[in-house]
Amino acid sequence: MKTSKIVYQGSLRTESTHLQSGKTIITDAPTDNNGKGEAFSPTDLLATSLGCCMLTIMGIVAGRHHLNIDGTSIEITKIMASEPRRVAEIIIEFTMPKNSYSDKDKNLLEHAAHTCPVAKSLSSELKQTVIFNY
Repeated sequence: MKTSKIVYQGSLRTESTHLQSGKTIITDAPTDNNGKGEAFSPTDLLATSLGCCMLTIMGIVAGRHHLNIDGTSIEITKIMASEPRRVAEIIIEFTMPKNSYSDKDKNLLEHAAHTCPVAKSLSSELKQTVIFNY
């Protein structure tokens, strides 16, 4: 089954449609790469996808172990490199809700984050810095 359809809109903008749901995402080239920076860039989505995947897998693990992670938030910092232009590092900083997590709970959640499918699919050359604030 196909996942998505992407249409180039001109002016370095794309519109992607998720075929199962019909939901759309607009991307725009960043201002430092000839774009307007009016939407997520493709590399912004890459970095954001990593955070979303980590949190989703953590949610699955939390559910299995009856842990509440509702309200967890993440701030993503994407660091670019040049020659070739690429994402060199993604910093993922979690702010966990003020629950009492045991060391075992923390280890379960952190392991889930580090082993999510997106994290495992990215090149080992891309540095993933993960910070958990409990």
